[in-house]
Amino acid sequence: MPDEIKIGLDGVSTVKLLSLFIRDELQKAGLKRLILGLSGGLDSAVVAYLSAGAIGHENVTAVIMPYKTSEPLNLEDARKIAEKLNLKVHTTDITSQIDSYFQSFPDADRNRRGNKMARERMSVLYDISAVEQALVIGTSNKTEILLGYGTIFGDLACAINPLGDLYKTQVRILAEFLGVPGNILAKPPSADLYTGQSDESDFGFTYEMVDKLLYLLVDEKYTPDQCQKAGFHPAMIKKVINMIIKNQFKRSTPIIAKISNRTIGIDFRYPRDWGK
Repeated sequence: MPDEIKIGLDGVSTVKLLSLFIRDELQKAGLKRLILGLSGGLDSAVVAYLSAGAIGHENVTAVIMPYKTSEPLNLEDARKIAEKLNLKVHTTDITSQIDSYFQSFPDADRNRRGNKMARERMSVLYDISAVEQALVIGTSNKTEILLGYGTIFGDLACAINPLGDLYKTQVRILAEFLGVPGNILAKPPSADLYTGQSDESDFGFTYEMVDKLLYLLVDEKYTPDQCQKAGFHPAMIKKVINMIIKNQFKRSTPIIAKISNRTIGIDFRYPRDWGK
């Protein structure tokens, strides 16, 4: 039964591994600073804690990017996290950019507007990263990446991602270990794209439930029939598998047509530190 499936996490070893990952990848890039978008949500708070712990708070820049409909409590939580960790902060309101663009498309739906907001925020991050000489660190977790719950070249864009192999429930465990404030742990997960929006309402199931199913499908390589025998409803299994398949393009680098003897991503697949 799903209740019997446990997805755990060892806080000490995970923090040690992720801190080493952050320092190592930053060194490979030849940089000393990190920059992240701080939303007031769980994932970005965890990345802020990890970043400050790995390379020192003085080397981390947090960017807060509200839109006019952003939840004020989230903005306050983001500021409190930055203050608690003593991070350098930039605040950039993206309302004017978004509203100016959609004056030409007044009938655009929530999804289209949300994608534009996500890409605008990443555009801001990369612009400031050039000034700060900082590497953009991502905040998307394994659940979001597998289900495609993110915007390609928006919130899914980054140079490195310490949370991409942790399910949302594991990120929550890690947050508790790191000492992320309880009010952030308690708030319903939300991309804050419009008033009342929540991740789990968009999914139609909870993170706790879908993480258990994803764990069986991805980590344990269960078949749909085995997942059904483990207690999951066939409709949910089908929906989740379809989401994984449908959003594969978001998890892949652009496919390059092969012309030469050595094509990037096909025959030339060296890591970024090749040639040193």
